[in-house]
Amino acid sequence: MTRVRTSGLAAVGVGLMVALAACGGGSETEAGGDEELRLWLAGTDTPQELRDYLVETFEAQNEGAQLVIEEQDWSGLVPRLQTALASEQQTPDLVEIGNTQSPTFTHAGAFTDITDMVDGLGGDQLLEGFVEAGTVDGDVYAVPYYSGARAVFYRKDLFEAAGVEVPKTLEEFGEAAVALQQANPTGAPNFSGLWLPGQDWYNGIAWIYSNGGSLAEQDGDEWVGALSSPESQEGLAQVQELFANATSAPKDADSAEPWVPFNNGEAAMFSAPTWARWSIDLPECNKGVATDDESEEAKALLAEQQACNEEKTGIFPLPGPAAGEPATVFAGGSNIAIPAKSGNQDLARNLLEIIFSEEYQTMLAENGLIPGNSEYADALGDDVYAEAALDAALNAKLTPPAEKWADVEGARILEDFFQEIASGADLEEASARADQLITDTLN
Repeated sequence: MTRVRTSGLAAVGVGLMVALAACGGGSETEAGGDEELRLWLAGTDTPQELRDYLVETFEAQNEGAQLVIEEQDWSGLVPRLQTALASEQQTPDLVEIGNTQSPTFTHAGAFTDITDMVDGLGGDQLLEGFVEAGTVDGDVYAVPYYSGARAVFYRKDLFEAAGVEVPKTLEEFGEAAVALQQANPTGAPNFSGLWLPGQDWYNGIAWIYSNGGSLAEQDGDEWVGALSSPESQEGLAQVQELFANATSAPKDADSAEPWVPFNNGEAAMFSAPTWARWSIDLPECNKGVATDDESEEAKALLAEQQACNEEKTGIFPLPGPAAGEPATVFAGGSNIAIPAKSGNQDLARNLLEIIFSEEYQTMLAENGLIPGNSEYADALGDDVYAEAALDAALNAKLTPPAEKWADVEGARILEDFFQEIASGADLEEASARADQLITDTLN
């Protein structure tokens, strides 16, 4: 029987106690049984084409079994997981989870030990940092689904109208964002040189990391907040300058769908994983194709539409402090794991094997996602989007691998902190408060 990590009563998140049985929840279902397998995917990062492939392939290989994919919003995912993973009745059978959330749930015993599968899923080719986030005491409980390091999308015409060149250093980037804001080439009310909402810590921490700072550091057996370090303060001062002079984005909004204001002519730049290229839809390029139109004519028009969008926009990795090196951006992405309380352990393992097949990993790459098995990263292609993704990924960094890091995210400490500095709070005082909250939460 597959081993399940157990830890008696293990705390996951804000006060939730998850009790895990020694061999998972319920009886295991043999592959091929008349069963429904539930896969939780987070957000919209997995395109419909890939979801359809999983359903069709899984059901073809597992006679009598049905795969149901349930999409979960990233916002509030941690508390939903806390509830679902503790219940045999509510738990999904396979779950996508943010790489930053993996250590907490893994240490708590929420997932099944799949160490015996690792070699077959990709072995040493699996994204190392993501594997580490899903490993406890040498045993692997969660493996990388995909990575998506952030790069900067920009409007070529707005750069030209404002007399701005593609920046080569982090300082030049800040100057370009301010210049675009002041020029407001579209004349739109509340125009942004850079779309940077106040709660967008996913992008904001690039300035902390690139200046040598961090969110938290390990001190003996404890973790302590590190936003007050000189290095972090230098980066945060640069971010606060952007909030003040380079963006009109709402201070109480997060990083969701930054391409919307970009498409509306309300921003000259935004930062996102490179798969966001498929969400750019400039009005002057739109061909008015109905979403349910699958005719050959519609496909041709959509190809023209995409070509037009890509002709008018550009992409570059956020530059670092020195020319010629990328900034240290946040390595976004996900892990995937089998919940310990799933009663469909064998079927879940079958689906995991499909996800790590050459076909599916290649499809992830072709859709702009760095696949969990880096062997297939070449399928990203060699265009400017692939180059930007790989350049950004070279120096990308995850959040601290603290056991309770998901609690920090669940409590929205960083969202609140970045909103404070976006609103003009004293940087040292706000950082000290946030550091104390992080320290208290992690220990």
